[in-house]
Amino acid sequence: MNFNHNSPLDIFLTELFDRYREAVPEVNKITTALLKNGVVNSQDEIVNDHIAFRTLGVPDLGIKSFEKIFLFHGYQKRDHYYFEEKKLDAYWYAPPAPEYPRIFLSELKVDQLSQNTQEIIKKYTGDIKSDPVDALDLNDGEAIASFLHHPLWKLPDLKDYTALLQESEYAAWVIYNRYYLNHYTISVHALPEGYQSLPDFNQFVEGLGIKLNDAGGKIKTSADGLLSQSSTVAGLHEVEFADGAKTQIAGSYVEFAERSVLPAYSHLKPEEIQPVHRREGFETSNADKIFESTYTGQVKS
Repeated sequence: MNFNHNSPLDIFLTELFDRYREAVPEVNKITTALLKNGVVNSQDEIVNDHIAFRTLGVPDLGIKSFEKIFLFHGYQKRDHYYFEEKKLDAYWYAPPAPEYPRIFLSELKVDQLSQNTQEIIKKYTGDIKSDPVDALDLNDGEAIASFLHHPLWKLPDLKDYTALLQESEYAAWVIYNRYYLNHYTISVHALPEGYQSLPDFNQFVEGLGIKLNDAGGKIKTSADGLLSQSSTVAGLHEVEFADGAKTQIAGSYVEFAERSVLPAYSHLKPEEIQPVHRREGFETSNADKIFESTYTGQVKS
């Protein structure tokens, strides 16, 4: 991600991505290989399709709070998605200008979980009595970056984390990782021939020794056949819990998306195709399986 100006949005997105890149070694492994293979001349040529965040649906948090940051900076709220089995709501947000990534925000419907799980989540989030975003200066990019990496609740102990993991792997991920960037997404269709289709790109990634999420197949494709997505499996990191216990938990991951040209524009020559001519938005069935990139069945298989 590289921006040519120094707006608050540029500042916090850049810092967010820098920290994410440090925490997710697959990012550098993939982008360095693209440079080495001459696919791109600089990392700035890699188009970021979208970035994603996870939130908890409790008072003063969740999408309603988190989205204020992006709406303030010109993002526009678009489609709603619901994931019945995982008990999640999500929206995507269109960027204020083409050089910025789309945003995908999801929220756990905490009130739909068992009483025990709700109590554990409340134990950590219950002290939050007002929306923390309301106290932020949204014109201060550094303040936003700091907020996104600042814990809003205390570190969980291992017993609580494990109990959450049994009912909602999403809940366990958020209770430990908080608002850290969940993933960023390489726009495969924006790459040169040989890399611009998802089957080819997946082959390239697996050739680097990187494991792909195979929930629902390695390639998840929308019903209209125009949006295909794949992702790496989140890496495991040894972390320490509040009670001093240590264990390995899932971190963040990298996604790859191929947005096909809409049928109405199929007559266009390759050099005439602009982002506006391609499939927009997201697909519930695809995203449902992409979420599992941090799930035990993927990271420990």
